[in-house]
Amino acid sequence: MAQIITHHGVTPKIHPSVFLAEGVVVIGDVVIGEDSSIWPNTVLRGDVNSIRIGPRTNIQDLSVCHVETGTWPLIIEDEVTVGHRVVLHGCHIKSRCLIGIGSIIMNGAVIGEESLVGAGSLVTEKMIIPPRTLALGSPAKVKRDLTPEEIAFLKVSAENYVQNARSYKKVS
Repeated sequence: MAQIITHHGVTPKIHPSVFLAEGVVVIGDVVIGEDSSIWPNTVLRGDVNSIRIGPRTNIQDLSVCHVETGTWPLIIEDEVTVGHRVVLHGCHIKSRCLIGIGSIIMNGAVIGEESLVGAGSLVTEKMIIPPRTLALGSPAKVKRDLTPEEIAFLKVSAENYVQNARSYKKVS
């Protein structure tokens, strides 16, 4: 069962359609939009600033989402796929992005709409990744523009997770 924890009098706001897997912890000033899914053992810690997660976003197993006191909230827009074991800290992920497995996105970084951050990448503090690009490496560097097929896949990835989460909700 997921843990929903009130912190300093602020209780997370979670749309009824959201799927929260076993072991998820959601703390404080967190809002999760419609048809989103949070997968096993992920932590969303809105204890010292806010976390906003848009509709149809999925945050996969073992990810950590946190914020910076007074300066950097965490904003994850619509139809975002966050891979397994990702750390998002006080950053802004625009709509229809894919954040690859094991990536780290630091305070003040912005991932432009319909972009892909490759597995294991480190997006450093205040780095801006332009829309519709592929960024890779540690530190991450923009490698190229995404193809139309890759951009279309980003929406498909989000939709696949919406459907997968619905199948889990039917079972539980």
